[in-house]
Amino acid sequence: MTQTTHYLTSEGEAKLRAELAELTGPRREELAKRLRSAIQMGDLSENADYHKAKEDQAFLEGRIQEIEAILRMATIIENTQSDVVAVGSKVTIQEENFDPETFYLVGASEADPRNGKISNESPFGKALLNHKVGDVVEAQTPSGKIKLKILKIE
Repeated sequence: MTQTTHYLTSEGEAKLRAELAELTGPRREELAKRLRSAIQMGDLSENADYHKAKEDQAFLEGRIQEIEAILRMATIIENTQSDVVAVGSKVTIQEENFDPETFYLVGASEADPRNGKISNESPFGKALLNHKVGDVVEAQTPSGKIKLKILKIE
């Protein structure tokens, strides 16, 4: 199994740690109560509450393992000012015939395009990496190639 490096901002790391604390504390306790209650109802083979609780428990434990793995393999990125685009950079770009847009380049596990956070593994993210202000880069997207001009790096 190959290990993947997960890039996280300190904000992303804090969010994952908070989610992990919620899942391993209150959420796990709530599920344990649901399971105990369902078991006390008797015949488990036809107990929908029991089966739903077990399903929820499997999902919860899977998410806990996923977060723990991400945090274990995470490289925390600091937003250091640089003249080249890197993970952690805030980049203002302009696509031909469109208004400028600003994106925060983050690791894949933290990406949220609707909120301006794009992954370093996305077509835009890959195209922007290691380029400077004034560079025009080409991103290969499912709908074709798009040219982007880098206007500002923060």
